[in-house]
Amino acid sequence: MSGNSSQPAHASDVVIEARQVIKTYDTGLIQVHALRGVDLEVRRGEMVAIMGPSGCGKTTLLNSLSGLDDFDSGSVHINGQDITRMPDDRKTEFRARDMGFVFQTYNLLPVLTAAENVELPLIVSGTRPKMAREMALASLERVRLRDWANQRPAQLSGGQRQRVTIARALVNRPAIIWADEPTGALDSATATEIMDLIVELNQAEHQTCVIVTHDPKVAARCHRTIQMADGVIVREDSQAQMLALANGH
Repeated sequence: MSGNSSQPAHASDVVIEARQVIKTYDTGLIQVHALRGVDLEVRRGEMVAIMGPSGCGKTTLLNSLSGLDDFDSGSVHINGQDITRMPDDRKTEFRARDMGFVFQTYNLLPVLTAAENVELPLIVSGTRPKMAREMALASLERVRLRDWANQRPAQLSGGQRQRVTIARALVNRPAIIWADEPTGALDSATATEIMDLIVELNQAEHQTCVIVTHDPKVAARCHRTIQMADGVIVREDSQAQMLALANGH
């Protein structure tokens, strides 16, 4: 499996900045310290993987950075904007316009066609229907699924569904793509195809991409990998280190 050897564009531009992010879940019986003062910077055009054992805070960190979940204290700036202080409606609009999301479970609406699913972020951000359809079809073309635009999710393979999810994530040309286990539900060959596509689009579009994964082969495609344990970042691995791990060295 080849790496993503190109360096991120505009490497000095910090697009994600987290400072001392703390998140605690209170179950009533016990307090779970999911994030314990996380600091992180991600530059424009970077692909960054987040790895660590189950329950270490990977998904909680992604959800906190992207504004999907609130956190207890600390700050997160996206493109210089403090999402910590944004009201919920503004945050929803900001996510729809400036962010794209790729999930393991696809999160596609079964009653909608591929094109209609891809249009959803555009509709949320106020794009006119005719323009939304044109942009959705162009995004499906970029992931090589234009001919499946009128198919519903149940008529597509797992790899094709994930391509629709990626097309939806990219349709607004967002600054950041957040991906939570994007290959987790796919077989090895399809997972490689999906990562090939994500790397190809990152190199062409220079979007920042943050990927939560348990798979060293996925992490090895990224510029660097953040390793987490017990709610903190314990180390950072280079792409060369992750390639060696993925290849069993």
